[in-house]
Amino acid sequence: MSGVRIVTDSTADLPADIRKELGIEMVPLKVLFGSEAFADGVDLGPDEFYAKLAAAGSLPTTSQPSPAEFLEVYERLAKEGDGPILSIHLASVLSGTYQSAVLASTMVEDGADVTVVDSRSASWGIGNMVIAAAEAAREGRSKEEILEIVRKLQEETKIYFLVDTLEYLQKGGRIGRAAALVGSLLNIKPILSLNPGGEVYSLDKVRGQKKAMNRIVELIREDFGDRPIRLIPGYTSNKETAAELQSLIAQNFDVTEVRYGPIGPVIGTHVGPGTVAAFVFPR
Repeated sequence: MSGVRIVTDSTADLPADIRKELGIEMVPLKVLFGSEAFADGVDLGPDEFYAKLAAAGSLPTTSQPSPAEFLEVYERLAKEGDGPILSIHLASVLSGTYQSAVLASTMVEDGADVTVVDSRSASWGIGNMVIAAAEAAREGRSKEEILEIVRKLQEETKIYFLVDTLEYLQKGGRIGRAAALVGSLLNIKPILSLNPGGEVYSLDKVRGQKKAMNRIVELIREDFGDRPIRLIPGYTSNKETAAELQSLIAQNFDVTEVRYGPIGPVIGTHVGPGTVAAFVFPR
């Protein structure tokens, strides 16, 4: 096999059937409930995770893959063929996953061509890049051509997260305890995004979910104007709410493609159940 091989990690939230169809290799992060460790997307899928989260007495934690886990994948792919390996991962400001992959890429024997990309994104922001890269690889595109596709998506992708509760952001150190308490009492819904470097920041704060969804529509209008868009409605434990957001967006924009995207255990640990998101790309 001499074509470009695509590797990602589990925070891309790609289901197994998509990975299998496109030949995408995935290295999982881990979710820890106390002393129990689960490989994200392998031992624990979204449905099982949110059920376990609801029953848990304390919040889980997460951990990144080791360089050795990436090295095993890179060496196996290098033995299967002489094509380049393109490895696309969770924003480096959010996790050490990217650094583990970079270190592993320097340890591969026989001079294998491994390029590691900081997606500067998360969840289906990464997933869409990985799918586009894998489809281009299947078409026989070169590594340089695929990297250009990924870079363009990095520039054009917009993400709008609406969290149901501030508890998980507060526990993860994203906001202070006082802000979380006041926000919860006042039913304030922060609309979050990722800046060009991949850091989480607040786009706006709106009281009530319906107003927050309407505000997301306004933000999309500010970013995309009247251009046709592609949309991935993301969700944790509430696909119905994601469908409501999708319907609202479709009433206001020319949506040429919709692909629903469940948000997996690792990202779900940090945003919490009840989160919905709009991952938006120009057509």
